Amino acid sequence: MSGTFDTLKRQGGFFLIAGPCVIEGEEMAFEIGRHIKAVCDRLDIPFAFKGSYRKANRSRLDSFSGIGDIKALTILRAVGKELGVPVVTDIHQPEEAAMAADFVDILQIPAFLCRQTDLLTAAARTGKAINIKKGQFLSPESMHFAVDKVRAFGDNDVAVTERGTTFGYGDLVVDFRGVPRMQQACGCPVIVDCTHSLQQPNTAGGVTGGCPELIETIARAAVATGADGLFMETHPHPELAKSDGANMLHLSLLEGLLTRLQAIRRTIDSFQS
Repeated sequence: MSGTFDTLKRQGGFFLIAGPCVIEGEEMAFEIGRHIKAVCDRLDIPFAFKGSYRKANRSRLDSFSGIGDIKALTILRAVGKELGVPVVTDIHQPEEAAMAADFVDILQIPAFLCRQTDLLTAAARTGKAINIKKGQFLSPESMHFAVDKVRAFGDNDVAVTERGTTFGYGDLVVDFRGVPRMQQACGCPVIVDCTHSLQQPNTAGGVTGGCPELIETIARAAVATGADGLFMETHPHPELAKSDGANMLHLSLLEGLLTRLQAIRRTIDSFQS
């Protein structure tokens, strides 16, 4: 029986996980989801919709964290049902795994929590697909230990995501050698997070900054190095987004970007065939 990531992944292409950082409301979620789905249908790109039902790792206490867990999860499930696509959300504590699994198809483990055994095993016990983000403090090869924890509970529907490595106090750098290294070490799909990799965390004002003008640079390199999937957060008005707006892709730029990325992948594949 094929898992969710087996369905998303296919030879010679890449899949897309995309959506807003956090669910801000029903209208916003459907606007973004419908737009991405229409673009991916035109370009024949497998797509999973992403949205956090709650943000637990904000810099400041007064930062927006969500509209309510069940309300946001219900919206996520509705978007997935209407669009006919898998839905992804983050979990932060073991007790959240079973709750979120009732609403979504893929449970995502945040990078800061990728070594938390109780969280990984709780996610694995749900039987859902699991996307583990690589910690900003880990080598690519060490991610196989996180994957092994999930597989030990019989869940083989797993992927890992590169999202940059800590570089000094307020920046990240992506080492693209990590894509083939994680593919070899983990034996599962490797995704590159093209937006969080450009975060500039913990600025003086307590609001995360970013370099959205470099999203295409990261995405091109990800496709060129053979990433199985791309992760992007996108919004029709990033400047108004309630979380991570500083490193989001403007929704209107998505189709052009994906079209160019497909051309890169086709060119690379033509030399390998």
